[in-house]
Amino acid sequence: MASPLLLRSLWSTSKKSFSSSPSSSHIKSYLSTARFLSTAANAALTPNPALDPSRLRNVAVIAHVDHGKTTLMDRLLRQCGADIPHERAMDSISLERERGITIASKVTSISWKDNELNMVDTPGHADFGGEVERVVGMVEGAILVVDAGEGPLAQTKFVLAKALKYGLRPILLLNKVDRPAVSEERCNEVESLVFDLFANLGATEEQLDFPVLYASAKEGWASSTFTKDPPADAKNMSQLLDAVIRHVLPPKASLDAPFQMLVTMMEKDFYLGRILSGRIASGVIYVGDRVHGLRITDSGTEKIEEGKVLKLMKKKGTAVVLIDSAGAGDIISIAGMTKPSIGHTVANTEVTTALPTIELDPPTISMTFGVNDSPLAGRDGSHLTGGKIGDRLMAEAETNLAINVLPGLAETYEVQGRGELQLGILIENMRREGFELSVSPPKVMYVIKILD
Repeated sequence: MASPLLLRSLWSTSKKSFSSSPSSSHIKSYLSTARFLSTAANAALTPNPALDPSRLRNVAVIAHVDHGKTTLMDRLLRQCGADIPHERAMDSISLERERGITIASKVTSISWKDNELNMVDTPGHADFGGEVERVVGMVEGAILVVDAGEGPLAQTKFVLAKALKYGLRPILLLNKVDRPAVSEERCNEVESLVFDLFANLGATEEQLDFPVLYASAKEGWASSTFTKDPPADAKNMSQLLDAVIRHVLPPKASLDAPFQMLVTMMEKDFYLGRILSGRIASGVIYVGDRVHGLRITDSGTEKIEEGKVLKLMKKKGTAVVLIDSAGAGDIISIAGMTKPSIGHTVANTEVTTALPTIELDPPTISMTFGVNDSPLAGRDGSHLTGGKIGDRLMAEAETNLAINVLPGLAETYEVQGRGELQLGILIENMRREGFELSVSPPKVMYVIKILD
């Protein structure tokens, strides 16, 4: 039993505590603060709707050269409200605008009916097939553009084979149906030829069940039924965009898993350094996150570099915008690392496995680049030494996986590529940059197979 002195002491202490307790207004303030902190914590745990992968559609536009891919991209950008400063807005390289061809793959995003479409414009020439191979793994669908007058041609088969290999379900778009020589019977014939091409390339039943649309990219309209002159209110690309939303599946990716991204494109900026672009395979990335680069070697996975995400960027229309975060399935660009390149994995620091690398077809021709030792050497360029030429070629091989550079004797380099046009573009770019060099005639590369 407690003594009276102890009871008196407890009563005095409790009385003092009650007398010094906060007033009702203070209690309300504390409760309000607690309620605010609880709400903020719940908001932080609630996933951002903008990161929901079900909103995304990743689509590549593939076709034979000159069948209307870049013109189609212009019309889609205009349809979704992008500011197009000139025709062929996606062709950002000067040689692309001069020659009227697409040399490098490019990614942009457009918004349509609460969905975000990441569109990839790809080259149509066979020499730049490596650009198609490295980006087709980023998308879940493709728009196969076929000239309704010419039908499927050689590069149509190549790009379609790559799309089917990655399990994509293409949408067939018969372009240039406004031409006088194109009739409904001709469109049906081309559709049959494309179906046979699908079957010959081993397409699945789901891939064979492709939707068909008719369009005139030059006039800026697409239709689900054959027509040469749609009504005024239907002269737009809305039916094609709706078909993309319906037919192309959203990315199957988890926001809860650790962040991983396979680098498929790389640019170099004077201020930001390397800008690494790719599709986020899993997780969420924020500005300021710690990440590291990984690559697959013969002995396993090797860590390249650890760093911090300084900037997150995304191309919307024709402009590059800064973003604070991005989620799985989206295609973004990261700045802040100096060593990872195309084919490497950028991931959270706790991730120790790299994503599978990109598989490309081998080169077909080679040329020897060297120092200009002719009597007129030194008159046209400012970069004359073999070291500078070698550094430029190595930098090209780092951003263009379809080109291999092998050092040779006496400051020469063997450059391997897909064709004369591809190597000719490289030579012209180097000439405009002030390089002076000598090149050999192209040689065909042979593969020798010994059969038992």
